[in-house]
Amino acid sequence: MEPKRLTGPGAGSMKYDVLTALTVSGLHGTPAQQISMTRLCALITARYNWKLDHFCVGQPEMARMWHVTERTVKREIKRWVEDRLLICVRKGVRGRVGAYRLNILRVFELSRDIWGAVGPDYAERMQEMDPGQRSSVVKVDFTKPVQEVNVPDDGTSWYAVSQRLKALYPEKHRNWFAPLRFVSDEGGTYTLAARSGFVVRYLETHFSTVMAEAVVAEVGLGRRIAFVVDD
Repeated sequence: MEPKRLTGPGAGSMKYDVLTALTVSGLHGTPAQQISMTRLCALITARYNWKLDHFCVGQPEMARMWHVTERTVKREIKRWVEDRLLICVRKGVRGRVGAYRLNILRVFELSRDIWGAVGPDYAERMQEMDPGQRSSVVKVDFTKPVQEVNVPDDGTSWYAVSQRLKALYPEKHRNWFAPLRFVSDEGGTYTLAARSGFVVRYLETHFSTVMAEAVVAEVGLGRRIAFVVDD
């Protein structure tokens, strides 16, 4: 299954909401942040391929669009990648143009405090649009305190792995690790099922290393982590 993308019915308004989040979070920041978010929004509006879920634009073209030097373009891209606003899906090397994906979940994290400044209707829409739940719009309340979530002991090694992750990363465990389902431990591959393609992609991007370390500690060496979408 393909990862979640902002395409299909209702996607247009969701894109506007994401761009609003970026714009307003920039306006509530420093002058440098205001300029940076304006550049990012211009780039997304003009060149983001929502179907492929990335943009692939040469640095000279970005420099012309922003009326800056290519050196400034490199600094901006580097800053966004380090801040996890962008995920590099293909590096630009040897004349090949790089490709970057907008990290929607990071947009939510950065803009959450200013949703109310846009208006109560906007804040409600954003609370309902949780990309980490499933491939369609779902309800989510970011204001609720973190609650403990226990993974039942199903007799598999995943219980021990999960408990280790819970002790090390309690908030991440609740939001990302606890909902996973053990699939198999065969052929050197430790397979877990997640609730959506978006979650699979996010786990692979952000948590594959810490999860692999937990599997090695509790199960043993010689395994790689693999994620599939739960049926």
